[in-house]
Amino acid sequence: MIVASITESVVNWAASAVNDIGLPGVFLLMALGCACIPIPSEVVMLVAGLNVAEHHLTMVGIVLAGVLGSLAGSWVAYAVGYFGRLELVERHGAKLHISAARLAAADRWFARYGAPAVFFSRLIPFIRAFISLPAGVARMPFWRFSVLTLLGSVPWVLGLGLIGKAVRNDWTSWKTGFSYADYVIVALLVIGAAWLIFQRVRGGGRGGRGSQPAPDAG
Repeated sequence: MIVASITESVVNWAASAVNDIGLPGVFLLMALGCACIPIPSEVVMLVAGLNVAEHHLTMVGIVLAGVLGSLAGSWVAYAVGYFGRLELVERHGAKLHISAARLAAADRWFARYGAPAVFFSRLIPFIRAFISLPAGVARMPFWRFSVLTLLGSVPWVLGLGLIGKAVRNDWTSWKTGFSYADYVIVALLVIGAAWLIFQRVRGGGRGGRGSQPAPDAG
């Protein structure tokens, strides 16, 4: 499969970058992944943990590089959402069914639930890379976003690093397991989006029929 081939190439490239560059590679790849570029953080930190087991890197070093890289990349994605908000509404709002009222509703939702959403999303494969965009669009306070991102990234980065160190050369089997989790989450997101589109189309059809003028009684 073409997708499988591309994924394997990305995995191999990420693993080589960590092995060849070390901590700067961990930082850069984690930053790219959290900036919504499809770099698997699972592979990055598992390979980093393997390097710790082989005494090429230290656990403290890979955790700091991984967490700071995650934070830096998240800032980029947050800025894209924050500063691209006006253009999103003015240029693409009608196409995406996004209005000022919907953005206001998103602001209220993030004000109420944004903190747990940002924190726990950092512990979920795939979703962790994209939560920064809606947080920026909803204008979540920057420092609150940063603290939550930092706190949520620590257990993810540390956990993967410890797994990589423990399993050593068997890290590929763990990588495959995380990949399956990614596929399941993507499938659920696609199903959810399709359901929302179906509901919107069906609701629009009902609205269209309901909006027709009543026949003239005379």
